[in-house]
Amino acid sequence: MENRVITILGCTASGKGTLARALAHAINAEIISLDSMKIYRGMNIGTAKPSAEVRAALPHHLIDIADPWEEFSVARFVELADRAGEEIHRRGRPVVAVGGTLLYFKCWYAGLFEGPPAAPEFRADIRRRAESEGLDALHAELAQVDPEAAARIHRNDLRRIERALEVYHLTGRPISELQRQWNSTGPRRADWRWSLIGLRRDREETNRRINQRVKRMLAAGLVEEARRIWDDPRGVGPQAGQAVGYAELFEHFAGRLSLEEAVEQIKIHSRRLAKQQRTWLKSLREIQWLDADGIEDTAELLPRVLEIL
Repeated sequence: MENRVITILGCTASGKGTLARALAHAINAEIISLDSMKIYRGMNIGTAKPSAEVRAALPHHLIDIADPWEEFSVARFVELADRAGEEIHRRGRPVVAVGGTLLYFKCWYAGLFEGPPAAPEFRADIRRRAESEGLDALHAELAQVDPEAAARIHRNDLRRIERALEVYHLTGRPISELQRQWNSTGPRRADWRWSLIGLRRDREETNRRINQRVKRMLAAGLVEEARRIWDDPRGVGPQAGQAVGYAELFEHFAGRLSLEEAVEQIKIHSRRLAKQQRTWLKSLREIQWLDADGIEDTAELLPRVLEIL
């Protein structure tokens, strides 16, 4: 298992976290989180963050490393994930990496996308348009010039919409076309032994699990947790502020949605996120799939994972 990195990927609410923890216990591994929102302190319920007790029993990395008002880059994630992986391997243990932020995974696995440098004036104009026209208008514009990118970028994700439009503005080529370098390269860290395992459920079952998950989160105190973040005088940064489960409640707190409307939007955006994740995962040729339809206790899949490994 030396220098082994086993990555469990899947759509939101697929049960990948439960499977990853069962696998880590079985092979004496440590976990690296591939989740762009679990990095934020205080955002626990809405990100399905493992509890303090679970993390005390099983080492987790790249969780609770930033505050909601701070920005956090993909490059920083790659740097910290590399460092964590090296430290885990020095202890003679394998890595189990798990999460649904596939941009984080692909940049860690295949390398950062080398695009044109930022254009400050263009970005400033995009930010002004976001204020005056709304993010839906910018996302619709992206769908016209790069439908592939628009299909995988959430319509509330200003940072990535901005970058995709910027790349098209500067190069005349869709960012999705330029990013296909990811599909023709092997692992960036060839000194590590990678295994990519995908947890797959059909759309209907995924949607049912999403609805159940939202219900559990609300019962666990998601509204109150989001209110504490909203009321913090230090504010909420643009990245943390787009997190599904929080962004919709922030709209409620701002008086733009009723609580019932916000909850329905959480379900809609979660389903949309799952669709985007499904699209991304199809591009990973190295992935080995586990079909989990009808399996509620995801740990039941552990023998099949061990057989693959």
